[in-house]
Amino acid sequence: MIVLLIPLAVIVLAIIIGIAIHNGIISRMNAVARAWADVVVQERQKNNIIPNLEKAVEQYRQHEASLFEKITELRSSLKQLNSDNVDLKTLADTQAKTVTLLNGLYAVAENYPDLKASELFNNLMSEIAEQQENIGASVRIFNQNVEAFNNGIEVFPNSLINGWFNKKRKLQTFTDSVAQSGFEYTPDIQ
Repeated sequence: MIVLLIPLAVIVLAIIIGIAIHNGIISRMNAVARAWADVVVQERQKNNIIPNLEKAVEQYRQHEASLFEKITELRSSLKQLNSDNVDLKTLADTQAKTVTLLNGLYAVAENYPDLKASELFNNLMSEIAEQQENIGASVRIFNQNVEAFNNGIEVFPNSLINGWFNKKRKLQTFTDSVAQSGFEYTPDIQ
């Protein structure tokens, strides 16, 4: 009886190990798929954020340019007031320009007390850099998952289980031919 139980226990153990290896391969494949989806999400986030930031920066840059133009006009009108030939029309025109300029300044100061176009440009550049770093991190995570998956299907006895049941092929890591062209050295990885 014991002689019969030992081979049966070995068979049951082999089946349990085979199932664990099979499930490990599937789990690693799913991790790769999720990691790639994360890369796509980060790229999508960048593609959604950057144009909106650029639009806001451009609108404020135009507003700031318009404000400087109004200030220049006001200075010119004030210089005319300093001359000896001041008429009521010039005075009224200068007063209207002053009121318009001050109203614009008050509205901007109330809504955006610390805004300057240079700060917006710096913030835009920081946001672009942060988005690129997030994408880079996502690609690194993806490549780590690809490495774990490839190891999971190539090592023994996983390679046997994969060959018999899963038949998953080795995946390629993310590459960038433009970035690679900047290096003279290329490892001979086969």
